[in-house]
Amino acid sequence: MSEQSTRILVFSHRPEVRESIITAVGRRPATDLGRVDYVEAAGVADVLAEMDEGAVDLAILDGEAQPTGGIGLCRQLKNEIDDCPPIVVAVRRKDDRWLATWSRADAVLVHPLDPLTAAETVADVLRARRVPVVRG
Repeated sequence: MSEQSTRILVFSHRPEVRESIITAVGRRPATDLGRVDYVEAAGVADVLAEMDEGAVDLAILDGEAQPTGGIGLCRQLKNEIDDCPPIVVAVRRKDDRWLATWSRADAVLVHPLDPLTAAETVADVLRARRVPVVRG
């Protein structure tokens, strides 16, 4: 069992969306992962500042955020940050999953969020990030 904490950035212009994401993922998405510390961002400037600081282990972006949505923001971050932390995009419609894939998101969640699926998805993405890439 890991005791190292994980820092997750949650972005949405709506506080109730940020709260629903945090509640669904929980403080410990899996027993083999450490406790989660959340940092909330209501605007793009906050997201960029946190990501530039380099202390974010994973970001969860609201695909429906206004005026800038998480889908476009995800693509921007993936294109501009070397060794970008994993990003999960939360969308409202299952049909929007392809847009999240286009954005280079590491995973997609669909509202309404199922706590088991949300926690499992975040845990899987965090575990994949920990696995070193072997190059031959």
